[in-house]
Amino acid sequence: MRERLEALVLEMHRHGILYTEAVREFKKVFICTVLRANNDNKVKSARQMGLHRNTLRRTIFRLHIDIASVRPSGLRRPPRPERQILTRKKEHLS
Repeated sequence: MRERLEALVLEMHRHGILYTEAVREFKKVFICTVLRANNDNKVKSARQMGLHRNTLRRTIFRLHIDIASVRPSGLRRPPRPERQILTRKKEHLS
């Protein structure tokens, strides 16, 4: 794996990509890959990356990562259980 990484870094260097650009792109790809592996579960992904969930969310925002592109195609996140409970309470009150 180290050899592949070195080859990639050498290729990026030859194309004039600056260090800050390379680090930013690596972070984006790394985060997106881990999020995909965890079906967009940010808490689980943050734990696996050794980050706090708020740090991950802040990094996603700063890197302008489109979360919709990480999710499996056509699927939306399921509603939160709390929303279902609130909806049920409102139905019983009506």
